[in-house]
This record gives sequence, C-alpha cells and structure tokens, in this order.
Amino acid sequence: MDWSQYSIPAMRLETRFGDRVVPAFCDRPKNIWAMVAEAAARNPDGEALVCGISRMTWREIARQSAQIAAGFGKLGLVSGDRVAVLLGNRIEFVLTMFAVAHAGLVTVLLSTRQQKPEIAYVLTDCGAKLLIHEAALSGRLPEAADVPDLMHRIAVGDEGASPFETLADNAPARAPADVGEEDTAMILYTSGTTGRPKGAMLAHCNVIHSAMIFEACLQLTSADRSIAAVPLAHVTGVVANVMSMVRCAGTLIIVAEFKAAEYLEIAARERITYTVMVPAMYNLCLLQTDFDSYDLSAWRIGGYGGAPMPIATIEKLAVKIPGLKLINAYGSTETTSPSTLMPGELTAAHIDSVGLPCPGAQITVMDANGRELPRGEIGEIWISGAQVIKGYWNNHEATAESFTGGFWHSGDLGSIDADNFIRVFDRQKDMINRGGLKIYSAEVESVLAGHNSVVESAIIAKPCPVLGERVHAVVVTRDDVGAEALRAWCAERLSDYKVPETIELTAVPLPRNANGKVIKRQLREALAAR
Repeated sequence: MDWSQYSIPAMRLETRFGDRVVPAFCDRPKNIWAMVAEAAARNPDGEALVCGISRMTWREIARQSAQIAAGFGKLGLVSGDRVAVLLGNRIEFVLTMFAVAHAGLVTVLLSTRQQKPEIAYVLTDCGAKLLIHEAALSGRLPEAADVPDLMHRIAVGDEGASPFETLADNAPARAPADVGEEDTAMILYTSGTTGRPKGAMLAHCNVIHSAMIFEACLQLTSADRSIAAVPLAHVTGVVANVMSMVRCAGTLIIVAEFKAAEYLEIAARERITYTVMVPAMYNLCLLQTDFDSYDLSAWRIGGYGGAPMPIATIEKLAVKIPGLKLINAYGSTETTSPSTLMPGELTAAHIDSVGLPCPGAQITVMDANGRELPRGEIGEIWISGAQVIKGYWNNHEATAESFTGGFWHSGDLGSIDADNFIRVFDRQKDMINRGGLKIYSAEVESVLAGHNSVVESAIIAKPCPVLGERVHAVVVTRDDVGAEALRAWCAERLSDYKVPETIELTAVPLPRNANGKVIKRQLREALAAR
C-alpha cells in the first residue's frame, strides 16, 4: 500500500547533500522564509497565532518577523550565525524562528527543562552569538567566561518593555537573505542518552518537505486550527505544529504546557481541528469527568506517536468524537519529524503498525551486518528521504556512525510487512533478553494499556545473574488494582516469558522528555539504586 489514493504533489529524484539521491517535491518553497511569505500572501488576514488574549494574522506575523530580522542585523549578526532560543511555548518563540529564517541565521533550540551545564554545553558546541531566553530562566544561564562566543543575551517576559520588544526599534528594513535549500535552518540537540548530546542539523529542504508531507497526507488547509500541546522547542512542536500550519496558512493556538482540563477548554472554545500528542495525553483527556461537556466536534485529526495507542482509547474516542481520525506517526529529530504516517481510516485495522512510509521516504530493515532483511523479519530500521538530515553539527564521527549512503540508522527494531506497513517493536537498547528470549517492551506495554485500571506503563529490564535480564513493569494506575491482577491479565494475552515478573505500582506519572517520550533510563537507574 502507498499514498496513491491521496492528492500528493508530484515528486522527482534529486541529488541532496552531495551523494544522496532522494524523491523530492517538484514544486516547493526554497526555504522557510519563502514558506512564511507564501502563507502571508495567500491568507494575509487569516488568524495565524493565538496565545492567551493575543491574536496575530499572517500579515502581522510576516511584518513583525522581518522587523526582528532587521534587529538581528543591527546587532552585527551575519548569515550562518547561530541564534539560541531558550523559550517556552509563546508567540515570541515563533516570531524569533521566522526572523532567524528571514535573516539567514540558524536557530538552535534549547529546552526550558535544561540546566546550566547543559545550556552551557549547547551554547559552546554550536558557537551561538545570540541567546534569546525566558527572563525567568536567567538564573540558569552560564557565566560569560563559560560561553566566549556568546555576544548578546536578550530576555523575554520581563515586566514592562522587554529587550526583545525593542530589538527591532529603528532597525533599517532588509530584504530576506538568500538562503539555499541545503543550508542549515536549525540545530536540535538529541537527548544524549549515550553520551554528549548531538546537534542534528535540519536543513531548509528537510523542514519544507516535512511540512508538505503533513499538509498533503493530513489534507490540511487554511481552515485548520492546531493546538501546540507539546513543547515547540522540539521536532514535533516545531515541525508538526508550527511548520505544518505555516505550509497550509492555518492557525496555531499556543498553550504554555499541556494540562488536560485546560486543553479541552481551549480546544472547544477555539474549534481546533488538528493536534499531535502522545497517547497518554489523549487518555488524560478522556479521564476528565466533564469530558462530555466539551464540544469537540470540529476536531478531525488526532496525530499521535511515541508509544502505541491503547485499543481502549481508540474505541472511547470513536464513540465520543465520531469525526476524529487518529493518525499514528513515527519519526525523530533526524528525520525532521515524520517518517511514517497511518491513514486515519486504517488505524483501527492496523493498531500494531506506525503506518506507511511517508511520500518520498525510503525505509528498510537491516541486520547487524548492514544487510537488508526480507519482509516480516525484525531488524534495525534505516530511513532515507528528503526529510532526513545531513548530519550532526561539528561531529563528523557521529555522522559517519549514524548514516550510510544517505540512510539514517534509527536504532529502532522493527519490520515491514508485505503490504508496506511498518512496525516498531523497541529501541535496540530497550529490548529485553531473558535467557536468550527477546522481549519487546512495546508489546507488553500495549497489553497493559488495555487494562481499565492502567493509565500508562513502562517495561524495562531487571538485571538477573541467572537469565541476564527479567521483565520489570512500572505501572501508573488510577485505582487500587494489584500487581497479581495485572500479571494475570498479561498471562492471558502473552507468552509466559513476556509476562512481567515484578511490577511496581505508582500514581506518579512516568518521567518524560520534552517530546513526551518516557525516559526509561531514569526508571532503570531508580531500579538499580534499590
């Protein structure tokens, strides 16, 4: 199966980054600013951004972004300089990113959860010249001596007139910079679970193709209204939320952070049509006792990723919001968000799949020696396409290790079936090896998710001197269900060796990164410390 039944723009083979040949959209904007300018021209008076009481049109967005870009020039920044952004979900985040694109600079995204040493590392590694940050986070900023390349710091959110608001004052207007498609648009640092974070370089062509994939496959138009329910400073937020709305000239409703009750209130009031969240967020919404009081009839697309969607959640949403299509998405920072998407009408029939390869994406499954495996066999997923990044900033060794012939090695274990549906079973490092028997955590977590008392769960390996590893479950529950009841539930649905031998029950949400994915490393460390 493929996307031939959808209205996908024409594609052709093109050379990318010197040695890659990938399918690319024939008719596309040259860079991010060109895409913003197209939105402003196509829908000038349409609502672009909503945040609290603030509302801006696409005409206003383009004008203010260009003024801020002129302010960057006044600071002495030149094409290619890096601008680090340490902002939460707010309008200034979006304006800064568009202004950076206008000026031909590079956005470097920082998470508001990062602490001083992490911030200092990123600023030093990328050689940022300017840092735009939340005023409330000033105490986390590194000392000047620790970040010698950093020339300017601009705070956002101070009481009264902030330095950001005066950035463009008296700055002479400038024409948009001449930015090439393969020029780096932004740098997003990976989580760094196996060492220092790596700066993934997202080129303009990567971002453009991902935005066009969302537009075409989800059939987005200027009438669509999306809530940014995940942090904008990560690939899902910046691409699936911001850039997809730029491409279709729709509306982005920005909220500071996800809270189920607030989300439902805003979704109903703003008549949202599209969002991308992790499955746990949908479940938290359904757990609100007043869920049925909200009019969510405009909500037509519910994108999700990061974990399987429990069948029970799919069934409940189908009853409560009949017009909502749930669309699984699989991707990463290195693939500029989407690698696969599941057509909404096929989700229920392929609940164990993350979907079909996106238009232009080439996905293969490889063994440990880099040989392609037959359909149905499990191996590492490799991904190529116009949305796959060119490599890591200032890290040739990591780039060489992670890319082969334009294919990115995902580190995920999965398979491709005869109908082209992709399945993802586990991260290579998260797979449990119990005496030679391989156990994929996603399978066990999916079974646990079907229990009415389970909010979410995480399966991790518990070291064992005899078998090497045993199955341990950390389960967030909403009532007083016991561990033995959950073991019995799993035993009816799984092979005996896959059933968790130890279960930790908690009411505390699982630790997640800013993209909403569970941080299993923390759970393993906590287990080892006991």
